[in-house]
Amino acid sequence: MEPVPAVPTTAAAAPQWWWRFLSGALLAPSTIALRRWAGAGLVTSILIVLTGAGVRLSQSGLGCTNWPDCTATSLVASGATGDSLVHRWVEFGNRLVTVAIFIVAIGLFIAAWRYRDSVGRRRDLVWLAAAQPAAIVVQAVLGGFVVLTKLNPALVSLHFLASVALLAAAVALYVRCQESREPGRPLVPRPVQLLALGVVGAVALMMTVGTVVTGTGPLAGAPDVARYSLPLEGVTQFHADIGWLLAGLGVALLLALHLGQAPRRAVRLAWLGAGLVAVQGVVGYAQYFSGLPAGLVWVHVTGSTAIWVVALFLPYTLRDRSALPPGHPAEPLPEADPGTSLPR
Repeated sequence: MEPVPAVPTTAAAAPQWWWRFLSGALLAPSTIALRRWAGAGLVTSILIVLTGAGVRLSQSGLGCTNWPDCTATSLVASGATGDSLVHRWVEFGNRLVTVAIFIVAIGLFIAAWRYRDSVGRRRDLVWLAAAQPAAIVVQAVLGGFVVLTKLNPALVSLHFLASVALLAAAVALYVRCQESREPGRPLVPRPVQLLALGVVGAVALMMTVGTVVTGTGPLAGAPDVARYSLPLEGVTQFHADIGWLLAGLGVALLLALHLGQAPRRAVRLAWLGAGLVAVQGVVGYAQYFSGLPAGLVWVHVTGSTAIWVVALFLPYTLRDRSALPPGHPAEPLPEADPGTSLPR
């Protein structure tokens, strides 16, 4: 009588489950697994922007008075720092979020490094994935200078804009990991592509000036810190003018996409962007005339981040990188050998 094979215990099966997960999601990721990592990187990059804005708008920028420790005597938010306990934990909580996001970024880089398609390693994906942990390290260093300089407004603006640049790299990676190595083929005329890039530039300018507005007004990160020596009404008006410029470019882009017979997903994104800009304008004027309440300003920053993400995705929808079948009009046929009608 043959012996009955032993049933693996839960303790023995657990390591196998974890190894299968580690291998399939990290060490030998599929295209779907890599896309999920890229999606996680995109979400966490958005969180960096929103949590950082929360620190500044809640006036918690000096909740931790030291770096990399929170205080001169403690790594965590304990003891007396001259600020309230709430401000201490808001700032320290942001640091903890950054550590968690950095772990995700490292996992994303490993997955991109280990990923292989039919040709081999995708170096373009590796470089885009490497940008995320590298940018977070830069962010941490900049954050240290921000704290040690008692919230120098120029450094605070640079700190925020580094997050904006990181978000652009995260969007690029999320799109590229779903595409082939083929060169991009335009789906709309060149002027329409340039107009979409113009929208991206206008949003970038709007967000840059927005950091100056915040650094000039009452929500500069803490009550008694240096601010930009600029008239608040003047920089606010300039910020609003850029918003009107962006709205005009958005309307022009919508018309161009319809006339240029652009893909439906591009038109949908353009309509979404136009709607977000309209809502953003209403929120912007409401916060200004209501005395800049911190909660409403945070909603305004969230809207700006959403507009930035939509604007970044738009140019990618105006070209195609999918592999073409042999004989497609956009793909030249290989030369035929003499004496045969079959291609090489």
